[in-house]
Amino acid sequence: MNILIWSLIFLVALAGLIKSADIFTTNSEKLGKALGVPQFIIGVSVVALGTSFPELMTSIIATFQGYSSIVAANVVGSNIANILLVGGITAIFAKEIVVEKSLIKLDLPLLGGITALLIVTLYDGTFTLIEGMIMLASYIIYVAYNWSEHRANKLEQLEEKVRRAIEKKQDTKKLMLFILLSAIGIFLGSKYTIDSIIELSGLLNLAPAAITISAVAIGTSLPELLVSIKAAKKKNFEMVIGNIIGSNILNSTLVIGLPAFISPLVVTNEVITIAIPFLIIATVLFAFSGIEKKVFSFEGALYSILYFVFIGQLFSFL
Repeated sequence: MNILIWSLIFLVALAGLIKSADIFTTNSEKLGKALGVPQFIIGVSVVALGTSFPELMTSIIATFQGYSSIVAANVVGSNIANILLVGGITAIFAKEIVVEKSLIKLDLPLLGGITALLIVTLYDGTFTLIEGMIMLASYIIYVAYNWSEHRANKLEQLEEKVRRAIEKKQDTKKLMLFILLSAIGIFLGSKYTIDSIIELSGLLNLAPAAITISAVAIGTSLPELLVSIKAAKKKNFEMVIGNIIGSNILNSTLVIGLPAFISPLVVTNEVITIAIPFLIIATVLFAFSGIEKKVFSFEGALYSILYFVFIGQLFSFL
């Protein structure tokens, strides 16, 4: 009976978390557009932050409650789901995703570099404060560089940006209210998600990290999937790729970096033995797809199948 109750709490909390994140993302995107923020910057910062908010809040709350092992599982599991599940399903839906040349030259190598750095910091079984500071600095540099690059090419939009911001001043206040309320929803959803994970792990005799890598990673990746499918419908492939890259970089830097300021993070065996090898495979496949300049539907199907192989390997390991 307790398993049923806590399973329902988990589903309701996760659904509330996802819905709140969706509201947060939608209104954050509108706010960015109202202020004239370039489209790719919205993808790598505003939308990526919104869609990664569930991972960030669950990681912080888990660390405060003494379950820091959930954080690395959350980050690695979500990054795998973003590439294989979100990228795969979106490619199947869109038939093909075109990868912009600018992303191939800069952002894919940065994703590979930051992912490699993440793996190195996790492989010894502990993630320290110093490592957290390094990852946070990496994200700040990444966003700042992208901002300067796109801003330099779009200086002529400055006057239009100011005009639109003034005209929509009242609208931005309303958007900010929705953002605040949805952030509260994300906090509450995150808290009860973590509470239910802890209870269910005890009842099912599973490590909390195992539930996080699988069920929570899938659930918290749904906002990325919704944003990507919506962008694919509009043939906005730059947003699709920017969303995946931005979310993974943010997960690998901010989401894992901030909790390290609370306490050192424990990295469990299933993360090191199962999840990290699949993260390497997923990132390499994503890079090859980028080099080809297109992600075709058959590649999307391969991504999706590989994700379910990963889940199977995870639970066979347990």
